[in-house]
Amino acid sequence: MEQKKILPLVKEEDWLSDYADDIFHRYQRYLDALKDIDLQYGSILEFARAHEYYGINFDNFRNGWVYREWAPAAYNLFLMGDFNGWNKYSHPLKKNHRGDWEIFLPFDEYKGSIVHGSKIKVHVEAKNGGVDRIPAYVRRVVQDEESHDFAGQIWIPEVPFVWTDHNFDSRENNKQPLIYECHIGMAQEKEGVGTYMEFAENILPRIKNAGYNTIQLMAIMEHPYYGSFGYHVSNFFAPTSRFGTPEELKFLVNKAHNMGITVVMDLVHSHAVKNVNEGLNEFDGSSYQYFHPGERGYHEGWDSKLFDYGKKEVKHFLLSNIRYWLEEFHFDGFRWDGVTSILYLHHGHVSFDDPKKYFSEGVDWDALIYLQLANKLIHDFSAQALSIAEEVSGMPGLCRKHQDGGIGFDFRLGMGIPDFWIKTLKHKPDEHWDMFEMWHELTNRPKKEKTIAYAESHDQALVGDKSIAFWLMDKEMYSSMSKLQNSLVVDRGVALHKMIRLITIALGGEGYLNFIGNEFGHPEWVDFPREGNNWSYQYARRQWSLVDSDHLRYYDLNEWDRAMVALVNEYKVCASPHAQQLFLDAEKKILVFERAGLLFIFSFNISESFFGYEIKVPQLGEYRMILNSDSKEFGGFERVEDSLTYPTDKENKLKIYLPNRTVMVLKKI
Repeated sequence: MEQKKILPLVKEEDWLSDYADDIFHRYQRYLDALKDIDLQYGSILEFARAHEYYGINFDNFRNGWVYREWAPAAYNLFLMGDFNGWNKYSHPLKKNHRGDWEIFLPFDEYKGSIVHGSKIKVHVEAKNGGVDRIPAYVRRVVQDEESHDFAGQIWIPEVPFVWTDHNFDSRENNKQPLIYECHIGMAQEKEGVGTYMEFAENILPRIKNAGYNTIQLMAIMEHPYYGSFGYHVSNFFAPTSRFGTPEELKFLVNKAHNMGITVVMDLVHSHAVKNVNEGLNEFDGSSYQYFHPGERGYHEGWDSKLFDYGKKEVKHFLLSNIRYWLEEFHFDGFRWDGVTSILYLHHGHVSFDDPKKYFSEGVDWDALIYLQLANKLIHDFSAQALSIAEEVSGMPGLCRKHQDGGIGFDFRLGMGIPDFWIKTLKHKPDEHWDMFEMWHELTNRPKKEKTIAYAESHDQALVGDKSIAFWLMDKEMYSSMSKLQNSLVVDRGVALHKMIRLITIALGGEGYLNFIGNEFGHPEWVDFPREGNNWSYQYARRQWSLVDSDHLRYYDLNEWDRAMVALVNEYKVCASPHAQQLFLDAEKKILVFERAGLLFIFSFNISESFFGYEIKVPQLGEYRMILNSDSKEFGGFERVEDSLTYPTDKENKLKIYLPNRTVMVLKKI
């Protein structure tokens, strides 16, 4: 084999040596695709400007509005709206020299009728008949309160938003992203839909106080069904109007930046809602405009449509969508939804028990090239931008640079970790917890590919599933969380909740993610308004009053999370090299490791505490306690005196009192 074909990814990962050609060709296909874009458009940044051409834009040179649409299979298009009394046929579009549909509306003629807030649609005549559609590149969509019908909206506020975040630099946060994942609509305690402004006023200060340096906003792209959690997107360039105006979203992002918080958006390019009236499906009358035709264009598990990433026009749409959110709303990057589904024709519904499955016919090469181009665009747009993949297959090189043979993401979500905790809590009594398995699950990742660790996902918070707190304490969370009550179930649950979260953040990755409210063991699942619950908002909210009540155990769990995150921030734990295991006692359920110069001592023992327990440490000297889950301020039993110091003997051993179900963090003085 020629030496030039062996990329760094292969050189550094021996198990990939048999696939050196595959990885080289993967890189070459990306370079060829990028070259084609550069030849036609000059750069990928210029290519990603479709939203400035398509949709409704004001042309200063011609002094009027231009509306353009890509709809190759359509017979006729007509613009309609408030401006023409919703006449379906008075304003036909014509095909221009590029084959796109276009209409020009002079400012002098329409200045009184096309105004800020005007509602619009496009009537499309095609093989599927005449259908009123929402323009594909529209930047705002609103729903009528009475008819529940969605329409596009002209959005040209007289006073543009003024950004004040010019000095914000997210690079320090990106070294160890500590992510607070949240949904704007359900973030308030009220029974109703929360707003961008309420989130900025009420929730951002909580996140800042908790020590998280990054927020991940779910459900920002417009979606017709609130209960989809934002994952059935209809209008990709429109921030959802449920939570407020585009300017109010900008206010939220701007305020977060001024508080030093990075803002990442959940980006849903893995699929799209199948709705014809609200979304892109059959826009030009065909089933194959934006999506694959037939079975390949439909995801059975998600009941949604799948993009054809091989089409130039689809890449034009999606890559421009990325630039739009980065540029227009100052997002600092994206958490990519459903990357496994994007990468494979089988959407990941196989066991990845053989490396060849990463390079076989099951891979959608058009989709993989799209992801490579997308990451190129993101990082060309901003050196500070963050790209995080929700990916479960373990695709080699996912988080490596293109020139190394990678796909270009910065981080992948450690999706196996929450699965491990669910299986452990669901199927194993405490005395059967396997410390070797725990260590393996939390440390088994490529050293040069960064991982975001998390103990539980937002899916576990949904009705029908269980959060970690629910697995641990179940109905006792409703009756026994007062500090004035005694409950062995709650004592166990609180202790393990703290330990699970600390061992996950300390061992599991180079970053960490928490879903809103899980840090204090929020007792309610998430259930959006639907017919089955009589359209109630009772469970589509967060009960902050619980964590603000210092007589409840929720308060203690929150204090623990704050202290844990503060420790990770101070000592850069996630930004440090992988942990070194110092001691593992499978029978006694004790695990000791070092990371970031700190000693982490975990005892998962269910009943026995140990006096004078010996632990061999890397360096001679005196050690002191800097975090103790058994402290009273964290809902513990104060069995250990926090002010004690622990000297080593000549054999580098220190002796400690180690209570059951406790974690202690020691630092060398």
